[in-house]
Amino acid sequence: MGVFDRFARRSQEHPRHSYEDVPTQPTGYQQTASRLHAFNRYEIKYLLDEFKVPQLREALGEHMSADPYSPHGGYPVTSLYYDTPDLRFYWEKIEGLRFRRKLRMRLYGDPSDCTDETPVQIEIKQRVNRVTQKRRMALPYATARAWLDHREPPQSSGTERAFVDEVSTLIGNLDLRPIVTTGYLREAFVGRDADLGLRVTIDHRVHGRDRDFGFASGAQNRFIIPPRLAIVEIKANERVPYWVTDLAARIDMSVVRISKYCQSVQAFELAPRSRHGAPELSFDEFPSVSS
Repeated sequence: MGVFDRFARRSQEHPRHSYEDVPTQPTGYQQTASRLHAFNRYEIKYLLDEFKVPQLREALGEHMSADPYSPHGGYPVTSLYYDTPDLRFYWEKIEGLRFRRKLRMRLYGDPSDCTDETPVQIEIKQRVNRVTQKRRMALPYATARAWLDHREPPQSSGTERAFVDEVSTLIGNLDLRPIVTTGYLREAFVGRDADLGLRVTIDHRVHGRDRDFGFASGAQNRFIIPPRLAIVEIKANERVPYWVTDLAARIDMSVVRISKYCQSVQAFELAPRSRHGAPELSFDEFPSVSS
């Protein structure tokens, strides 16, 4: 039986209960995410040796501004990914389907500081041909866990109701459950003047785990790409400026088809490593992340 054939089995129905949402105000790193609720973008990803990051940072500073909530060296981002028992979303990415999506819970800030009241983002990220689309909403962590893990959707109204219904349908129909986390330190730069729709991020020390999914659990993480490499993402609303592609060529950034989620799945041997993966990402041992 093929992997997609196994998706046909129906998941058990879960009772639904209302859950009182606790309003939260975004602060610090959360303000970076809260400015965007739904958007479409083109994304290009690169790998870059860490020793070249200062050169990239200096060059970006000539055309862009540092995100005001992005300190030097980056802010922590932690994501918990949900998938089917047979990893449908993983295989859609590996097979390169023109339409694919994934569901994740994302925390901006130090995971050790996460409490039931800490705001997190519930996000559907999907790819339609070459365009990346995101839809998200912010909830307190306890509310988000009750929804995604225990099928207790939050109260919603207006435009949020459609999103809540879509996520609840995905969870129930596909029997989604937490699979892996990813984490990293992110530096962010935003365009100015003619490049207002441009955003560049640099992700350092990309790591993850396949158990103990509580953000503040303190569980051991392992690197899912070699720590000598950073992931650079160019995100543009319409077009990538010429100076960006020229810069990428000048400092020898390698375009790569990479998914942090897929890297984490493969690092913990939940699925075979893709034959299409970049050779720079292949290493036999995934060392633990030191504090």
